[in-house]
Amino acid sequence: MRRDLIRLAGAACLGIVLAGGYATYRIWAQGQRDEERPADAIVVMGAAQYDGRPSMVFAARLDHAVGLYLAGVAPRLVLTGGKAVGDRTTEAAAGRAFAIGLGVRPEDILVEDQSRTTLESVRAVADLMAVNDLRNAIFVSDRPHMLRVLRMAADLGVTAWGSPTKTSPIEGDLAGQVDATIHELGALAYYFITGGST
Repeated sequence: MRRDLIRLAGAACLGIVLAGGYATYRIWAQGQRDEERPADAIVVMGAAQYDGRPSMVFAARLDHAVGLYLAGVAPRLVLTGGKAVGDRTTEAAAGRAFAIGLGVRPEDILVEDQSRTTLESVRAVADLMAVNDLRNAIFVSDRPHMLRVLRMAADLGVTAWGSPTKTSPIEGDLAGQVDATIHELGALAYYFITGGST
């Protein structure tokens, strides 16, 4: 009996290691893939802002998305992100001002300013797209984040492609990349098990 339990525990550990390795590969592979193509909208996943000024991570996402917009990839920009306790403005509002400053026409911007998690953002984007008759979208975020974003979009019936920013601060930071990947492994596991998001 003891030997059988040891074998079972070993098999379970091996399964966890293999599943983790495969998930890590999928996160890395999706992050390397730029699926840029003509679309109805470009969606920018929100990130931290400081009193109306996008963080370096958020600014990198916005720069990339605005570049796609100005290149004619899509006619609409969708900005996401609510505000944390104590904030005076939202991520979406900070992103909107930043994008306008880079040449995006205000009337081409849609905002979702209530979400605090990735899943809330993607759900709100799906609703905005339906209301505005937008059939598909390019999603912009950091490389490690892309797999989870696109999986959630697909589960919500959104036709979505990913175009990760290549100028995020974590690009040249190995420790930051490892930390982001570990976070995504946990977040993906939580999503698959509970259907929720942290």
